[in-house]
Amino acid sequence: MWFTSVYLKTLREVRIAILGWGIGMGLLLYAVLAAVPSLLETPQARASVVSLAGSFAWFADPIAVDTPGGYVTWKYGLTILIIAIWPLMACSRLLRGEEEHGSLDALLSLPRGRMRVVLEKLAAVWTALLGMGLLIALLAFAGGKSVNADFGLGEALLFGLNVVLICGVFGSLALLLSQFTQERRTASGLTGGLLLVFIVLDMVHRVIPNTEWLSRLSPVYYYNLSKPLIPGYGTNLGAMLVMLALSLLMSGAALGIFARRDVGGTLVLPGFLRRPERAVRPARALPVNAWSLRSVYTRSLGMIVVPACWWTLGIAGFAGWMVVIDKQTETNMATLYKSSPILKDFLSRVGGGDATTNATILSALYVLLPLLLMAFAVTQANRWSADEEDGLQELVLATPQSRLTVLLARFGALTTTMVIMGLLTLATTALTAAATGLTLNEGNLAAATLSIIPLGLLMAAIGYLLSGWLRTALDTGILSFLLVIWFFISFIGSGLNWPDATLRLSAIYYYGTPLLHGLPLLDTLGVLAVTVVALTLASVRFVRKDIGR
Repeated sequence: MWFTSVYLKTLREVRIAILGWGIGMGLLLYAVLAAVPSLLETPQARASVVSLAGSFAWFADPIAVDTPGGYVTWKYGLTILIIAIWPLMACSRLLRGEEEHGSLDALLSLPRGRMRVVLEKLAAVWTALLGMGLLIALLAFAGGKSVNADFGLGEALLFGLNVVLICGVFGSLALLLSQFTQERRTASGLTGGLLLVFIVLDMVHRVIPNTEWLSRLSPVYYYNLSKPLIPGYGTNLGAMLVMLALSLLMSGAALGIFARRDVGGTLVLPGFLRRPERAVRPARALPVNAWSLRSVYTRSLGMIVVPACWWTLGIAGFAGWMVVIDKQTETNMATLYKSSPILKDFLSRVGGGDATTNATILSALYVLLPLLLMAFAVTQANRWSADEEDGLQELVLATPQSRLTVLLARFGALTTTMVIMGLLTLATTALTAAATGLTLNEGNLAAATLSIIPLGLLMAAIGYLLSGWLRTALDTGILSFLLVIWFFISFIGSGLNWPDATLRLSAIYYYGTPLLHGLPLLDTLGVLAVTVVALTLASVRFVRKDIGR
């Protein structure tokens, strides 16, 4: 049955993603909702939560945070946008991925028109998103039911639909951008970068007065206008229609472009938009003397430099933005700290201290930096696995290069890139702190910024290891799921007062609080040791196995 149509075959390929992302994000909401009563036991506790939410209003609007629905919407309504990673990756390879592999040629040779093929594929993606939204809604409803929350099944379904619509926007954007790029990775990378930009753009009006017009340029702004889980707030139908219209507009543009271009090609721009072509001498027609072709290491650097620039811009920009946020909230946080036991507990667990210093607040925000670098590592592990699956490793190994040299050179290039990304992030943070007048310990700042590198290398080494047995899609899926689980343990578990033994299951735990207490030397050495072991096992497997199996 699954192979009787393009729609069903595409739906079959994403069945695991539906269950993984839907149940994973739904369990996040269920766990938080179930724990809300313990956080709001007394009037003093509720007042502390309201005050804490007001100090973090730059993150999300604090509306009715003393209710289960309001609390989960404020604290994790924006965090759940991590699910948008799936549609942007799925839609970037929906057409461009099959064009790279050559499988779209075979598919279009069947008696099916281009538009029918694309519409069936796109319908399968939307069906998958609706399935995820349904699972999220049902688990959110179950969590609310367990604590007698003031929202029902209808409100939970509207919350799931709101998540589906914002995911559809970024999926449609990735599909459109893939019409202008030669590789699916470029389209997904650009869309991921825009996702971060739009999230920050949505925060601007909550930090800088009279800038709501700027936040309206972000689709995340319209996602936040609907809060179905909050009693008396409800859903903004107009905002939902805006997101639906954006999805239809970008998907329609992508379909129109695909129907008129060559398979494997990109959109042909009008003459006045094209770059002028320059005559190339025969001796320079091929890059035979290019620096990147001198070794596997330099070639790996050449391959990684473009995506690394975009990721560095996002990570360094995020770090600088957190410094600005810290400077603007330090006075309110210091005042609130004196009367809020919840804030004291939160900062002691996440930030590592109290709100009497700027570094404490920034330390609580900086725990997101390792997550971003580890996400970059997932993309590079995906590229290593995909090169073998696409037959590119066979071309490299046809040259007088040993397998061990190829793997270590590739990993060495990734290590070099991450070190440079860390240094640039450190420079951005230091300059932003100096510009805003924020006083930080230089040594601890360097430790907080550079100690994210071992965690990124750990994630990459695990990805290299898994690629020895798994295909690209499954390898990347497991890495992404592992990253989500670590995120869940570190950020959700600490807020729910989980035992220390459970928190240690997350690699992010070993990042510590270096902005306050300096480099956690033993934990960092432990992470590096595990990285070396994983890379050694990956090397042994790669040297001994058949390529492509």
